[in-house]
Amino acid sequence: AIGATLLLFLLTNVLPVEMRASIYVQDQRELTPETLAEIVKTNSLDAPVFVRYFKWLKNLLHGELGYSQTAKMQVSQAIRTYLPATFELTLFAIIPIFLLGTRIGALAAVNRNKFADHFSRFLAITGYSMPTFVFGLILLMIFYGWLGFFPPGRYSFESDMLIHSGSFRTFTGLITIDSLLNLNFKVFWDAVKHLILPASVLCFGSVALLIRITRTSMLEELNKDYIRTARAKGLKEKYIIKAHAGRNALIPVITLISLQFVRLLGGVVITETVFDFPGIGRWGVKAAQQLDLPGVIGFSLMSAVLFVAGNTFSDILYAAVDPRIRYKE
Repeated sequence: AIGATLLLFLLTNVLPVEMRASIYVQDQRELTPETLAEIVKTNSLDAPVFVRYFKWLKNLLHGELGYSQTAKMQVSQAIRTYLPATFELTLFAIIPIFLLGTRIGALAAVNRNKFADHFSRFLAITGYSMPTFVFGLILLMIFYGWLGFFPPGRYSFESDMLIHSGSFRTFTGLITIDSLLNLNFKVFWDAVKHLILPASVLCFGSVALLIRITRTSMLEELNKDYIRTARAKGLKEKYIIKAHAGRNALIPVITLISLQFVRLLGGVVITETVFDFPGIGRWGVKAAQQLDLPGVIGFSLMSAVLFVAGNTFSDILYAAVDPRIRYKE
């Protein structure tokens, strides 16, 4: 994460001083020559690089990331506003990704070159080859355009009015969880309906990759000596697959799931754009398109922190899944 801050700082400091000073104003029209000179002096924008870096890092640790023109709010507030929507979408996608990917992949490995294996290959190839935006538009056209079941967006106008009415208490920022805590099942089902299609699009592509990884890892474990020894001892095949081969085959799967979770949480721009979903990825792209420097920096830093956290979490899971892996104190 420290390396990411240094890289971002160096990249942004090749920009003209006017663009760097724009971080400290809410409206570009406020950046008059007098204001620019005051900002440069106050924030040491003309100081040596290492002095500017530590001052910038100090502001960063205090949550002072500047004002985002695209979000019309402070960057830290924008992250708190948009990240829960993407996190909620990620949760609805990652659970079926893990369940379907591991189960279908394991089934394909156990039934190698049989119908289940051929079917898993078909799913994987289809998932690889189908562009995300095409699959999203097809689902949107069928289930919303023709059938009217699952609308785009995060929730309906009626739910929006209720959520912002004052009687609806926000605890987590996740609409599904907050609606349950408010005992408002109408808003809950409305939010779920809006999540089904984008979560399905995210799930389809990621499941394809997880199926192949799980199948390969499972086949590798099934061909090892300890599996043959377990079979020679007369252990049941189901027990061997679940307790031995399946558990050890999860190591590469955990790595992939962690990376997929971080990737989804970092913002899936195409899916959020197709379904008009107000997530962190769509905001990050808008910030880049409109040269919103504070927004771009904030989004990049958030992505770096999530990546480090995801890898750390996967390392912890390794020790929980495989007793052979232990980390020294």
